[in-house]
Amino acid sequence: MSRTEWWRSAAIYQVYVRSFADGNGDGTGDLAGVRARLPYLAELGVDALWFTPWYLSPLADGGYDVADYRTIDPAFGTLAEAEALLAEARALGLRTIVDIVPNHVSDQHPWFKAALAAGPGSPEQELFHFRPPSAEPPNDWVSEFGGVPWSRTESGQWYLHLFTPEQPDLNWNHPKVRQEHEEVLRFWFERGAAGVRIDSAALLAKADGLPDMPADGGPHPFHDRPELHGIYRTWRRLAEEYDAVLIGEIWLPDPERFARYLRPDELHTAFNFDFLARPWDAAELRESIDMTLAAHAPVGAPATWVLANHDVTRTVTRYGRAEDTGFAFERKRSGVPTDLDLGTRRARAAALLSLALPGSVYLYQGEELGLPEAEIPPERVQDPMHARSGGVDPGRDGCRVPLPWRADGDGPSWLPRPAGWERYAAERQSGDADSMLSLYRTALRLRRAFRDAGGLRWLPMEAPHVLSFARTVPDGGGTVLCVVNFGPPEVALPAHRELLLASGPLTPSGGLPQDTAVWLRA
Repeated sequence: MSRTEWWRSAAIYQVYVRSFADGNGDGTGDLAGVRARLPYLAELGVDALWFTPWYLSPLADGGYDVADYRTIDPAFGTLAEAEALLAEARALGLRTIVDIVPNHVSDQHPWFKAALAAGPGSPEQELFHFRPPSAEPPNDWVSEFGGVPWSRTESGQWYLHLFTPEQPDLNWNHPKVRQEHEEVLRFWFERGAAGVRIDSAALLAKADGLPDMPADGGPHPFHDRPELHGIYRTWRRLAEEYDAVLIGEIWLPDPERFARYLRPDELHTAFNFDFLARPWDAAELRESIDMTLAAHAPVGAPATWVLANHDVTRTVTRYGRAEDTGFAFERKRSGVPTDLDLGTRRARAAALLSLALPGSVYLYQGEELGLPEAEIPPERVQDPMHARSGGVDPGRDGCRVPLPWRADGDGPSWLPRPAGWERYAAERQSGDADSMLSLYRTALRLRRAFRDAGGLRWLPMEAPHVLSFARTVPDGGGTVLCVVNFGPPEVALPAHRELLLASGPLTPSGGLPQDTAVWLRA
């Protein structure tokens, strides 16, 4: 493996800065807090850090409404602190990935302010999607957050926003939009960023004329447009100048179309949301694994494995809900019965399953602590999804509650810390060999020995409720087996030389109980 392909098997930790660690005690996470916790992240055993947007923003959508890519939001710190963070992380062996949001900007971005001031027909408005005043919205599109994706200016003009009204969409047919984003990439690569994660990567391009949704199942007017591939080919050439990686957030149900973005001259890798969306079921997860590996193989790209992120219900809660352990936005609602003990057992087993698979893996902050989804009082919810759904959708704040570092509390918090969270505190788990944190630390340490092993080979198992596979380590490193029992009956372990790690205790007879995973040396 060349030095530039670290991303093929990396363990990447997602940092949601606002909720990671508060360095100045004002209730909001910041770069000072991250810098103080870099040793924690190095000890955890990850290879890289991915930061959600830390740029100047009114925070109408958690920072994904960017007002200036070259300025750190004062709530988080300064550009000098960000540069120091990149350097300090690199000294600890941690690469840094920054978030880029190319589909839209904040309505407080200088470009949009200038467009409003300049008025209809101006060059400034050509950078966005403005339409003349009319009684009805210009087309029948639906916002990604629900509702109409068009809002009016004071003059009555319409402008397009696939997300909130505070996030006007950019016109990617305009050369200035393309040039600006290429300059933003260079800005961060020059400062030592090892790559970028591209938000909503399949939404940038819009069909000419912004037509209504096709009634006959024709090409979608703003999802997965063919024009996108030329944009990412340009970005790939730029990234290779800096030995940097491009990571796409791409939600596409068609594996073949998904893989097109991962051709050798486009994105290096992309998030695999199918694995995250599956219920805790052996057949479902095996199907997802097989489909994912098959989709990536023709383009030579590595698969990625994701259990959670800042947009989805936390794994412990998702896997503890009897009605549906898969992910769905409409099932996030508060008050759904959840067995957290069951969810924790399954989350521990899922951690070993995902970390054993070939490719790279993403770990969302707090997963290593086994945090459940928090239920936020409606009056404290800040996520715009809650308001735009009329209060039906609880929003995504439940997975964004600041991490508990100390059992006795961490001071004020922009989102309330739930009662009982002292049990999840990092300081308490750090000294507990049986904690979720200790499991992740051990698993990530062991994974380094076989993360570059060969592909997955399924092992024959008589029980349909079991997943079992092998990966062979090159240069005489032996073979590692991963066995997961979805149960209920216990199963005997296959022949092995050494038990490397178990997500939970074995049965008195040495069998593998339900909702438990093991790593074995063959």
